[in-house]
Amino acid sequence: MRIIIYTGKGGVGKTSMAAATACRIAESGKRVLVMSTDQAHSLGDSFDIKLGKNPKKIMDGLDAMEIDTVYESEKSWGNVKKYFKDFLTAKGGSGIEVEELLVFPGLEELFSMFKILDVYESGEYDTIIVDCAPTGETLSLLKYPERLSGLIEKVLPVKRKGIKKFGPIVEKISKIPMPEDNVFDDFEYLMDKMQRLQKLMLNKDIVSLRVVTTPEKIVISEAKRNFTCLYLYHYNVDAIIVNHIYPDKAMEGYFSKWIRLQEEGLKEIEECFSEVPRFYVELQDTELRTLDILQKMGTVIFGDTDPDQVLFKKEIYIPDRDESSLKIYLPFAEKDEMNLEQIGGELVVGVRNESRRFPIPSEFAEKEISGARFEEGYLNISFE
Repeated sequence: MRIIIYTGKGGVGKTSMAAATACRIAESGKRVLVMSTDQAHSLGDSFDIKLGKNPKKIMDGLDAMEIDTVYESEKSWGNVKKYFKDFLTAKGGSGIEVEELLVFPGLEELFSMFKILDVYESGEYDTIIVDCAPTGETLSLLKYPERLSGLIEKVLPVKRKGIKKFGPIVEKISKIPMPEDNVFDDFEYLMDKMQRLQKLMLNKDIVSLRVVTTPEKIVISEAKRNFTCLYLYHYNVDAIIVNHIYPDKAMEGYFSKWIRLQEEGLKEIEECFSEVPRFYVELQDTELRTLDILQKMGTVIFGDTDPDQVLFKKEIYIPDRDESSLKIYLPFAEKDEMNLEQIGGELVVGVRNESRRFPIPSEFAEKEISGARFEEGYLNISFE
């Protein structure tokens, strides 16, 4: 099975590119599901058909769906949410403010991505195409298992035993409800599912991310930041789709000043993403909606290339055991934006406001960082 995820800044045409890709792959005879995890769904608008939380047939071999984030949220953590609500209202009345406190930023988007895992594990389709939320915001939420792994492995079992032993006494004295077993079960299930999803997303033979951009300076800058963030978290970006390219004929007259700006943008994309396959899509003379148009667009985008293949793969984390060093690929990062720490058997690498933990190879476990330098997109770390 293949999973292809489209991400990029809002308004660059991710949904249209995802839908056209799904049509192209379905025409090759494969069973394809295209789904939207973005709360502001527009996938149904692209096909000019009403979609819901269950797959709906679009054409032979192609189904589509728009994930219901509220439904997926309740399904994923109903008991945990109920306990938090009981806890918050134990000494006071319930109200709308309690419901608002239980809306954690990004959590509904994360639960919507669980649907990717569900469909993958069901084996019903050959390919899943995902129209993701803008700029990979949802993907950054997959940091949670990495950060909470200690809680699951060490703290949670102790807390569970402690609640069983002392919970009734504490509840009687404090009048605050203690969590039941089903709360711990839900939380462990939730974390296990996040870890399985993260493991799947990091499988470069199955999952590819494709960044959609336009040849405008602001959008290109966002695409580069997105690209760096995705590599920091070890995801595989196998293509760049450059959308909304104005044909030369359309740039005559009033828009003539945009010719130079577009040329500069296209040159920057070519230089910055020189290793990654790039696909250029001219602005069409009609809206990219309805099945017929999207089917044609699949060929316009990819030509003779098979979009179902992994188009590019790069090693991100490279240990050099002879030289006692390792390299981490962080394209477009700036030296003054980076932070590096060694905590136990892990490296903590920060770029801007994002950070990631990398395991230190066992050969270097007893050594300390002796130096680091950043060159040609690689952070080179030495140990002694």
